[in-house]
Amino acid sequence: MCSAARPYALSPLFPTWGMEVQGIDLKQPVSQETIEAIREDVTKHRLLIFRNQGVVSGERHVEISNWFGPCESTFYKHPRSPHPDVFRVSNDRLEGCTGVGRTGWHIDGSFQTAPFSYALYHIVSCPTKGDTVFAPLHEVVGSLPAEQRARWDRLWMLSDRRARDAKPLLYQHPLTGQDALCFHLGMTEAFVWDLGTPKQQVTTPPEAVELLREIEEVFTKTAAHLIYHHKWQPGDFLISDNLALGHEADPDTQLPPSESEGDPDTQLPPSEVGLRVMHRTTVQGQYAPRKQEDPRFQRHALQGDDEQQQQGQQQQAAAAGGGQPCC
Repeated sequence: MCSAARPYALSPLFPTWGMEVQGIDLKQPVSQETIEAIREDVTKHRLLIFRNQGVVSGERHVEISNWFGPCESTFYKHPRSPHPDVFRVSNDRLEGCTGVGRTGWHIDGSFQTAPFSYALYHIVSCPTKGDTVFAPLHEVVGSLPAEQRARWDRLWMLSDRRARDAKPLLYQHPLTGQDALCFHLGMTEAFVWDLGTPKQQVTTPPEAVELLREIEEVFTKTAAHLIYHHKWQPGDFLISDNLALGHEADPDTQLPPSESEGDPDTQLPPSEVGLRVMHRTTVQGQYAPRKQEDPRFQRHALQGDDEQQQQGQQQQAAAAGGGQPCC
């Protein structure tokens, strides 16, 4: 679908990624052509920000998510959630799940064989502060010195929960071929060096901690200039390519340790920043992370595979043309 035919306007956040979208009301029905254009733009731009959407119902939020594939819900269920597939986050435990997103930089679903493919966020009650921070993984990897990139290319991560299969830390995005990272700084038990070779070795706990610190330092120092701080505005609705962007909650969402009774994940209270309520959905993963040179580099088989494979091929062509764990 050519850009001129799009029924909405795009404004770039950065030269290579991220777009603000104007001129569309997601609460209203849209044509199949519009859905295809949005899917294409998410693959190409990695993050779409729809402003001034009012309050999107939980049912509609899930309908929009289903444009990209079936929802997969592995997170905590809160009684105030408007839909079983909507993860409701808040700084008030009576309104939603608290203490979310401050375990470090990550992609969602790294603990699964196939991490979530997309994440969709909607702010329902907007606080005065509390950014969500995104990082473009292709550019982050591109900022690495050659020696450091070569070291990361030898590493596989082992999650501390769920699927314990080793996943490459550094691999290529299954739709675009760009560099990507499968990582979670707060849910990684260990790494494996040189998986499948005679030099294969699992890291010791101290070595794993040091590697996690190294990765964090890349995001906070080496690639800090690449980071986007999304300052929430009422009605914001975000669609992100989960495999292409790392994210975390900004430290400003949390109380300092001196005021949080020893809990570093205590969010700033409504009395200080207002009530924060955010709805999030995640879309079922289609691909297990694999290096392209690995003969196992293939889609993770799912029910309805033929239909999803066709969708994946269409998205790839478009891009070429242009309680359980919660995260």
